[in-house]
Amino acid sequence: MPHPSARAGERASSYDRRPTIDLPPGEAIRRGDRVWRTLREAATAAGDRALIAIDAYPGTDLAALAAEIRDGLPGFDIVDAESAALPASELAERFAQNLTDDRVFGVMSHSTIDAFYDSAERTALRSRIEERTTPTVLVGWGAATLARPDVMVLAEMARWEIQLRYRRGMPNWHAENDDEDPLRKIKRGFFLEWRAADRHKRPLFDLADFVLDVNRIGASTLITGDAFRGALATASHRPFRVVPYFDPGVWGGQWMKQVCGLDASEANYAWSFDGVPEENSLLLTDGDGVFQIPSIDLVFSHPRDLLGERTFARFGAEFPIRFDLLDTMGGGNLSLQVHPLTDYIRDRFGMAYTQDESYYLLDADDDAVVYLGLKTGVDREKLGADLARAQAGEISFPAGDYVNTYPAKKHDHFSIPAGTVHCSGANSMVLEISATPYIFTFKMWDWDRVGLDGVPRPIHLDHALANIQWERDTEWTDENLIDQIAPVAEGDGWREERTGLHDLEFIDVRRHWFTDAVPHDTQGTVNVLNLVGGSEAIVESPTGAFDPFVVHYAETFIIPAAVGAYSIRPHGAGIGAECATVKASVRGTAV
Repeated sequence: MPHPSARAGERASSYDRRPTIDLPPGEAIRRGDRVWRTLREAATAAGDRALIAIDAYPGTDLAALAAEIRDGLPGFDIVDAESAALPASELAERFAQNLTDDRVFGVMSHSTIDAFYDSAERTALRSRIEERTTPTVLVGWGAATLARPDVMVLAEMARWEIQLRYRRGMPNWHAENDDEDPLRKIKRGFFLEWRAADRHKRPLFDLADFVLDVNRIGASTLITGDAFRGALATASHRPFRVVPYFDPGVWGGQWMKQVCGLDASEANYAWSFDGVPEENSLLLTDGDGVFQIPSIDLVFSHPRDLLGERTFARFGAEFPIRFDLLDTMGGGNLSLQVHPLTDYIRDRFGMAYTQDESYYLLDADDDAVVYLGLKTGVDREKLGADLARAQAGEISFPAGDYVNTYPAKKHDHFSIPAGTVHCSGANSMVLEISATPYIFTFKMWDWDRVGLDGVPRPIHLDHALANIQWERDTEWTDENLIDQIAPVAEGDGWREERTGLHDLEFIDVRRHWFTDAVPHDTQGTVNVLNLVGGSEAIVESPTGAFDPFVVHYAETFIIPAAVGAYSIRPHGAGIGAECATVKASVRGTAV
């Protein structure tokens, strides 16, 4: 049943779950037979020994892709580049230090693709390719490194699709773990496979003659490399949205069903990742269909234009800001948790920075609260002992005895620097604004629950206790994390406020209330925004540098640093009412 407090659900959803970016004029998406006819035509000039290399990201269904190739390119020999992969047991042994025994956390790998292959077997494959007498397709991860192809194809997959395949039983790359816990598969992907695969594919962006979308098994689509590069170049100079995805959870709520137009028959939705280029996708369109690529491709290909010179100098080709939605409306509390300090996350997990964050309340019921900071005078040994007893099932942890609770109402903003104990309570709709290392949550207590899979959710009590900042008591929290709102500027029909975050965090957040056009400027660093009030707004360039861009309530959108000056005003259904945006940027990188 829809939760009665999902107020925004009183109107029909206008939330766009499939935002698109136009391909360059004249470029089209090839489908079905046209995919393979295009590749055959491209290879024709090379004659009878034409070589097509399809370099496929780990997670690609190679058997299904090979079947497409056989049907679409009769007469071509198909060579599996991954036949030279190390055995599963050797891969597990070689990367044991990265994979660890933990269910969730590994250690970030700096390996390159060569570490996954048997060098002698790859040498043999190279000889086989060199001695070919027929037109050949070399397919698999690393295909482009085995020979100089006549036609180079980059096969791309969305990170979210890979995770869904893990849940359905797909093993990790050449691992024998079909039935393993999906969290362990994701860990292996996050810490190991995706790092090496991203490191491998970045140089291929400029070399690819074509790009293949292999997200739909058995129905691959194709665009030219020029179309791929042109769309990314365009996106780096205009507002855009990534493709959000939604997932249920043990504490999930009902608000997003209505506001985001989701399947009402689902039990709940807990998360929406809308503004996480590490995870999300971009949909490229020719006006007739869509072509899906990972949004991290834009970060890799145009980091200076997207992030800005100073942000790129600080973080490299990594998108440092993350927006996501946490829905507990009609649901339950999030797990009681803490995030690691920078020194800890670097030392233990090989990450460069940590998950500072904040909760911005898009909506809240009258009984909504946020758990934040320790109560003054807490006995740390007793707290640790009670958490251990709760983890052992001896007691229910008395969170209210140890952790402050603050009433939470719509448009409140709570800062949560790493090391601060926290969680959102039930009946809240949180826009989480945070740094990007999104999996580094040390759960302390999960309210006597098990996950949707019936297995207790992972608790990391030792990690949590090592990172709690015990001096962040009631007085410190009141003074530093609550009601940190300060006016900044105002003009005709608008006003600007600073709403956080704490000085320990690198993200700065500004809120604008407006009934007329608000002037903005990226000031040389990427801006990430969400329309937190009003139905609809439009983003415009004062010089006409990009086409007007319409956004709707609760949608996250990104303004690349290269955009410079822009404005936002109410539009369509939003005209006549006050609108509001929150805007996040990297503190100290403005020019």
